[in-house]
Amino acid sequence: MSVFSAFARLVEHLAELLQPLFHASAAAAAIVLFTAFVRLLVHPLSRAAARGQKARAALQPRVAELREKYRKDPEKLNRAVLELHAAEKVSPLSGCLPSLLQLPAFFLLYHLFSSTTIGGDGNGLLDHRLLAAPLGGRWGDALADGGVFGAAGLVYVGLFAVTAAVATLNYLRARRAVAGAGAAGVPAGEEGAAGLGTAVGRVMPLLSFGTLVTVAVVPLAAALYIVTSTAWSAVERAVLHQ
Repeated sequence: MSVFSAFARLVEHLAELLQPLFHASAAAAAIVLFTAFVRLLVHPLSRAAARGQKARAALQPRVAELREKYRKDPEKLNRAVLELHAAEKVSPLSGCLPSLLQLPAFFLLYHLFSSTTIGGDGNGLLDHRLLAAPLGGRWGDALADGGVFGAAGLVYVGLFAVTAAVATLNYLRARRAVAGAGAAGVPAGEEGAAGLGTAVGRVMPLLSFGTLVTVAVVPLAAALYIVTSTAWSAVERAVLHQ
């Protein structure tokens, strides 16, 4: 049995268990449950990433001292900052690991709901829906079948609204973080190792707005994974960084 066949069976079994509560949207609920399970698996890494971010923030005064000391030698500055991070066991990119580890789960869902057959048999999961929208469909299909405010189109309106709200929260939180880094002596435009954490902080929230495009073009099942995961991330960050 292939990985895709095994995963399809898992989703179908979960949908059967959830059917009394969610009826025709049981498979969609199963995807949300699967997403929550994946996020629980990577939660220890998210906690480690939060600790790393706090540690990087604590190092900013020392980074500012290095900037002053090596202000005329960017190469020595970058090397000194990297050595400082290594000595304190702080990675500038540790926050990216939880997102990277979720990619296999996303691509698994994408492939599963983009294939008409699984293991030589018809893909019965494509018959499942989230309210009026097929889990294997895309926003373009919803637009062709009733328009933006049609039955299927309204499902995407809801997903876009949640994604935009989460992206806005991420953006505002990142701006506060960048402002804090600037107050500690690390300019927003600093290049190289000294400004790497700040640069990542600026780019990541903008990528959140890019998920609006992803939600529109991937199968609805994969879009549901994205929306659930990004909402989870927003709540997780609020708890871990308070």
